[in-house]
Amino acid sequence: MVRPTRFTFNAETAHSNHFQGFVAGLDDSAIQARAFEEFDAMVARLRAHGVQVLVFEDTAEPHTPDAVFPNNWGTFHPDGRALLYPMCALNRRAERRPDILEALGQQFTLREIVDLSGHEQQGRFLEGTGSIIFDHLHHVAYACLSARTEQALFAEVCIRLGYRPVAFHAYDALRQEIYHTNVMMCVGTEFAVICLESITDAAERTAVVASLTGTGHEIIAISLEQVACFAGNMLELRSAAGTPLLAMSQSAHNALTPAQRHALSQYAELLPLAIPTIETIGGGSARCMLAEVFLPAAEKAGI
Repeated sequence: MVRPTRFTFNAETAHSNHFQGFVAGLDDSAIQARAFEEFDAMVARLRAHGVQVLVFEDTAEPHTPDAVFPNNWGTFHPDGRALLYPMCALNRRAERRPDILEALGQQFTLREIVDLSGHEQQGRFLEGTGSIIFDHLHHVAYACLSARTEQALFAEVCIRLGYRPVAFHAYDALRQEIYHTNVMMCVGTEFAVICLESITDAAERTAVVASLTGTGHEIIAISLEQVACFAGNMLELRSAAGTPLLAMSQSAHNALTPAQRHALSQYAELLPLAIPTIETIGGGSARCMLAEVFLPAAEKAGI
């Protein structure tokens, strides 16, 4: 997780992220203060539930207003590879931090960095686990295609990692492309939260459902109205004791029906996190703030 230093509304991303908004009556200093408060409380709550959290401080310069969402620029895999992704907005590209990679390389085994960011120069984008939902257990990857998620790059990443790609299109209630897959879909170990009504093409929707049911996932369908409350932006975590946890924002939790909460609680302890300022202004929620590290433990030198 990256603690935001200059968190503000990002005008460069607003054209494709229709989830961004404003909080009335707050100036930049008040927004920053609330962002710190929400971030620190989220870290504390995750740690209290036994989740290992590595916190890196954002830098004042260059200004990266969305640095609090590190899942978009890198993924870190069990074979020791890190993938760096091409980002759409110019002011988001500086979020890729060599010092963070160096720090991870000291604590974990980082064997190779696969840098895909050069595709930015050709206007080709794929924004990490914003764009891609990985089913790591079954080696399947899902992506809704948009200005930030190119199908050919998605397919290339799946080939590199050995995953089966499932691509589709998804739209919000105003028929606008949903900018990131992770706002309308979450795949856990045994369940999948997904807004099926956002996938308007019947053949694509059937293919997604078939893929999820074929891997044994219970599908918990959410509505477009619930997507607008970030109910699709969840992430399954595990505590140090092995307890499954489902991280989500408090607004996402509030938007779920009692039946949906009950269904999800069969698979994980629900962990609502209060981040209203960050998710309203940033247009991303709890899942976006979490970049999973699957890298193996650091190899110890022989004696």
